[in-house]
Amino acid sequence: MLTRLEHDLTMAEAARGRGGSRVDLLVVADMVQAGARVLDVGCGDGELLRLLETRGVDGRGIELSREGVNQCVAKGLAVIQGDADTDLEDYPDDAFDFVILSQTLQATRRPRVVLEHMLRIGSYAIVSFPNFGHWRIRLQIALGGHMPHTDNLPYAWYETPNIHFCSIKDFRQLCGVAGAEMEEAVALNAWGRRMRLKMPWWFWNLFGEQAVFLLSRRARPWRHLGAVAPAPTTEVTQQLTCALDGHESGRRESSHPLGQASRDRPRVHVRSLVQLAIICPT
Repeated sequence: MLTRLEHDLTMAEAARGRGGSRVDLLVVADMVQAGARVLDVGCGDGELLRLLETRGVDGRGIELSREGVNQCVAKGLAVIQGDADTDLEDYPDDAFDFVILSQTLQATRRPRVVLEHMLRIGSYAIVSFPNFGHWRIRLQIALGGHMPHTDNLPYAWYETPNIHFCSIKDFRQLCGVAGAEMEEAVALNAWGRRMRLKMPWWFWNLFGEQAVFLLSRRARPWRHLGAVAPAPTTEVTQQLTCALDGHESGRRESSHPLGQASRDRPRVHVRSLVQLAIICPT
């Protein structure tokens, strides 16, 4: 049975299931495999880390507020103080199996960069957020003429930490830009119950109060991150050199279309040269 609490460090009156855990955190925890290495970004008071700990997960956390860090440390959790917008770039590639951003995406200054770093650091990224496209929010703006106030968005506009609101539709577009593959998606209604999977996206966007996405990376977006591409290996450099030599030699023999060399030599396409040049910057 679902209940609501009047106060929570991160989400006021958030829907909660059995055991008192937030329902969105239960959904997140179900996506994580036992024994996995997890980084919880913006872990708050450590509620999710405690939940994952009971399921045999090796969890670490990073939290901006000193209050949240102190509460986590008091619970025996491995949490350090840090900023998702600036400190994720210090983590090495593939350091974790899962990187989680729970109800924090809308409070970051650079959501796209944060998501890309999550996909770089972990094999999978899990993101949950309040849906700004929910019908109740639309109604408050359209008819009430004021910034929305809901259970998942309890702050007044002049004191809210949220600076980048997004809808489920907006987040799906962000996944495409950031090179993220959607492995699983869950929409929760106002009482924290899962919405039917067969519902179309527009229905989720209209009636889902919050959403949880499990993502994997398609490719490493070096240019988006502003990072330096890795140095080319000797093998790649040799391939590029041979390709360029073969291309120039092929141009010289183009006057003999039936010659043996022209028939036997594999053709070098310009697209292949461009792809090699991208990973071998001068």
